[in-house]
Amino acid sequence: MDQEDRIALFLDYENLALGARDHRGGMAFDFRPVADALAERGRVVVRRAYADWSYFDEDRRMLTRSHVELIEIPQRMGASRKNAADIKMAVDAVELAFERDYISTFVICTGDSDFTPLVHKLRELNKRVIGVGVEKSTSALLPPACDEFLFYDRLEGVEVPEARGRRARPARVPEPQPVGQEPEPQPAEEEAPRDVDTLAVLVAQTVAGLQGSSSGAVTASTLKRTLLRKDPTFSESDYGFRTFGELLRHLAAHNVIELAEGPAKGDPEVSLPEHGDREVAFGLLRTVVQELAGSDGTVALSGLKNQLRRARPDFSEKKLGYRSFLQFCKAAATSGVVELRWSPEDDDYLLTAKAP
Repeated sequence: MDQEDRIALFLDYENLALGARDHRGGMAFDFRPVADALAERGRVVVRRAYADWSYFDEDRRMLTRSHVELIEIPQRMGASRKNAADIKMAVDAVELAFERDYISTFVICTGDSDFTPLVHKLRELNKRVIGVGVEKSTSALLPPACDEFLFYDRLEGVEVPEARGRRARPARVPEPQPVGQEPEPQPAEEEAPRDVDTLAVLVAQTVAGLQGSSSGAVTASTLKRTLLRKDPTFSESDYGFRTFGELLRHLAAHNVIELAEGPAKGDPEVSLPEHGDREVAFGLLRTVVQELAGSDGTVALSGLKNQLRRARPDFSEKKLGYRSFLQFCKAAATSGVVELRWSPEDDDYLLTAKAP
């Protein structure tokens, strides 16, 4: 139990309830999916919700059954009521951060960007901050400020109306396809292959960056934390995987990464393949450079990537962990596959194929 994260949960309830009702077809906010998601992340020791509860009578009963402490913010005039709730919640959170050292994680449930300074302050106090908000009503400023951000709409157990769909895409569907059943395939859009390809690039680049900046092994837990730092809204479930381990095994099966036994059970080491696809890509580069070489035996870097893609349409240096095509060519030059030099006359890099 000493290893568990202690979590303090703060709900800007009016923001959540109205956000859910306005953007989820009038459906009521359900606290249970939030509680279940947090149970997977640690032990919740504080649960507080802030609102004028005279407006949320049924919700109050639901929250009380879930052992949430209800903080009453009486109705005032316009913005003063909103500010009163925000200020009270922020003051309580900072006070708790100073008084309860054992609380390691603060969960701020709101989509309001006014809480961004609170998030920054909690992180400054060495607290991990998880945000929770309704996707359509969450300010774009808030998720990047958090260590992790969970969209309420995507949590397990939240039933999203069929007409909704994700990322505003379904709005285009009813116009060309007015048929009643047509929205049905929309929430279950089969974009996974393209999405997973994009994810493979992100994972490969992240592993390459971690390997370059650290002398130690890259573990799955380190990789997950880094991905969340890059994108706090990241979740493997958005790509169709139940666990992060399942995602890694999928990428390993497609030779994007390699997995090895790590220092702890269930936390494997992750690395980029030393051979295989990279060597094949280097060989492809050498072949294309040889075929395109002019009388002086050189080929300009500009436009070369398109030539590689003509020969191999699935070529992507990013899947191999390289941030740019130039970086890939420099790695090939370091491996002795090609010679790479800058030409001031051509204002470009020139490549020359080397004999195998």
